[in-house]
Amino acid sequence: MDQLFYAVLEYLKTGGPVMIPILLVSLFMWFLIIDRVLFLRRLFFKNIPRVEAGKYVQNNQIPEQKFRGVNATLVREFLSKRTGDKDLDDFILDEVVLRMTSSVEKYLTLIAVLSQLAPLLGLLGTVTGMMVTFDVITVFGTGNAKAMAGGISEALITTQTGLLVSIPGLYMSGFLHKRSVNLKHRIAATGMYLKRFL
Repeated sequence: MDQLFYAVLEYLKTGGPVMIPILLVSLFMWFLIIDRVLFLRRLFFKNIPRVEAGKYVQNNQIPEQKFRGVNATLVREFLSKRTGDKDLDDFILDEVVLRMTSSVEKYLTLIAVLSQLAPLLGLLGTVTGMMVTFDVITVFGTGNAKAMAGGISEALITTQTGLLVSIPGLYMSGFLHKRSVNLKHRIAATGMYLKRFL
């Protein structure tokens, strides 16, 4: 375990100062991805069918806490704000649907931006690495291959790390976007269905 830690530390050190922002971007991006995966997963499972959601609204009965899916959450939030006035309840239901759809999209744009930022930071590391290489060439000429290798190594490692962070981030961004679109359609369809029970 210690050898792996020191190998990673050496890898980061070889990449130069640009590795720190790449690492921070990666950690923050994966924190948001895990948060969204758990949130969206909770809305997909332990759900109630749309017909049953209509019965809960018709009977003015809040679903049991064990049901935590998207339909149950929509019914629970609507019933907690219901007034009994049909016109006002119609607006309240629309507002709950709107708030739930926006909560499903939360952080997805930021995840996409962070995943696209990583290769740009890698490119910045490439530029700084090549500048180090040219500085060595200026001082020692092309005869000192060992001194030039440090700058080239920095350039390649930062590019590689930027891509390693970006590729899974872009995949997860697309995956989460598809899940969120699916959930938004479900929320909107359930909201339209519940209007007949107001």
